[in-house]
Amino acid sequence: MLPDITIPPSLARLLDVFRPCFTAPSFRTFCALAHGMLAAASRRTVCGMLVGAGLSRAWPHHRAHRFFSRAAWSPDDVGLALARLVVRLLVPEGQPVTVAVDDTLYRRSGRSVFGVGWFHDGSAKNKEKIGFGNNWVVGGIVLTIPVLGRVVCLPVLARLVRKGTDDASRLRLARQMLCEIAGNLPGRTVHGVGDAAYAGKGMGDLPAGVTWTTRVRRNASLYKPAPPRTGRRGRPRLKGDKLPKLEQIAAGLTFTPVTVTRYGKKATAHVATIQCLWPGVFGYQPVQVVLIRNKPGIPRGGYYDIALATTDTAATDTQVAERYASRWSMEVAIEDSKQVFGVGQARNRKQRAVERTVPFGLFCQTLATLWYATAGHHPADVEAHRERAPWYTTKRHPSTADVAGKLRRVLIAAGFNGGCPGQPTAAEIHAVQLAWATEAA
Repeated sequence: MLPDITIPPSLARLLDVFRPCFTAPSFRTFCALAHGMLAAASRRTVCGMLVGAGLSRAWPHHRAHRFFSRAAWSPDDVGLALARLVVRLLVPEGQPVTVAVDDTLYRRSGRSVFGVGWFHDGSAKNKEKIGFGNNWVVGGIVLTIPVLGRVVCLPVLARLVRKGTDDASRLRLARQMLCEIAGNLPGRTVHGVGDAAYAGKGMGDLPAGVTWTTRVRRNASLYKPAPPRTGRRGRPRLKGDKLPKLEQIAAGLTFTPVTVTRYGKKATAHVATIQCLWPGVFGYQPVQVVLIRNKPGIPRGGYYDIALATTDTAATDTQVAERYASRWSMEVAIEDSKQVFGVGQARNRKQRAVERTVPFGLFCQTLATLWYATAGHHPADVEAHRERAPWYTTKRHPSTADVAGKLRRVLIAAGFNGGCPGQPTAAEIHAVQLAWATEAA
């Protein structure tokens, strides 16, 4: 490999957007580590990034560690620049932007690691579903990428949950990220979406042009909208009479069949809508509650399958159902970050290093998808994969692993010494073999 990095122009154009976020030396290190993170065929530790970039013999390893622990740059500045880039390249002008928020656990060991603790972990094998590590709230932009044939979520911001501080509230961190993304996209309507864990008072009174959609808990206390003013002296009523429980409300509603596109498939759902207040979550802001039956008839165990609440009172019931379903792409993105891109494998312990390595890995994940959508896609990619792995008989679109694998091959090829053509070295041959083997696995 070359003694310094050689980045293909298609990726260099994307990386150049982040130049204002760094000093000149830090930007060079950022590009090198991003190259190594995306090209590595082994673990993506900090030293593993140097190995992936082919710089492990040219650069001292503490240069990479210093970039995360001491260099002057902000993950939020980089993430917001990335959000602007994603919207500029992939979201048509004037279209609203959907932002999904969720939290996840990146497992760590050792109590000297900053911010670690016991948190909920849905993938844990124990009955309690808890794990030890760093808990992150992740915000990403949800959109449809035609060349991938599906809805994807591109992570742009991540905040570390810290017990015993103001940052212990996931709801507070989610609101901060949503408002910061909206503030960096002037003129755009931003629709935030999260699961029932993000239904709380922190999501009331959002800035103009920002809405929030979440799941309604079955024990939610809903109220009728405030009645008209009577003209009498005294403060007017802020809310109407309390509504019955959702089960009783659903029993008296008429459900209408609509066609919705969820999880890549079109299906018929039966919906009913009510206008009300949910003071415990949104204060006295009017909300729209959409109750959904996935199949005709009354479901077992109740009169509806799921209830959604949104502050976007102008949205149709179909839009609300599809918007909440798109939230699942965040779950997929988090899984891809761990299984495909190796986010969270860095083993640093200091505060600034811990707070930067996971967002850095998520940035690289989004950059890989951006690169593929804007420059890397070729119609023959799927057919080429099926030739290498003929058991994928139903494969129609590139997977995330395909995206990462193709970018890895392009980065490795760019590192060959084109000025001195000749036989590749054993290290170069081994790197290419690893890239193909990783993709075929």
